[in-house]
Amino acid sequence: MTTAPTTAPSAEEWATAFTDASNADPEIQAHGKYFTCSWLLDAGERSYVIKSESGTVTNVAVDPGPLDEPYQFAIRASAETWRGFGAEVPAPMYHGIWAASFQRDMRLEGDVLVLMQNLRCITRQIELLRVIGSPV
Repeated sequence: MTTAPTTAPSAEEWATAFTDASNADPEIQAHGKYFTCSWLLDAGERSYVIKSESGTVTNVAVDPGPLDEPYQFAIRASAETWRGFGAEVPAPMYHGIWAASFQRDMRLEGDVLVLMQNLRCITRQIELLRVIGSPV
């Protein structure tokens, strides 16, 4: 069994690990035929725009400028909250975006319809943080 690293990798290493884990994940591949969108993972200290096409992550932009990479929606939270998501066994309220939105500092912004249309795949990508570690 693989466990989340105890120290955060560099942003580029994390982006590569995220891409590899997402693209190799059987659940995303099973559900992702129409999973095509770009979304912002904002961790305060660092941000990433993740672009998926038909269930495959095709690009992860690290710390893009405000006009560099378009995205449909954003998931924003403090570095502390994202580190909670990256724990092998997350503490209560760090296990999902809805719990963190209601009980922590996570915010969902932008075209939430696109988020809802791709919710299972986005949820799975966030669950992969338990394996690859926190983005910060």
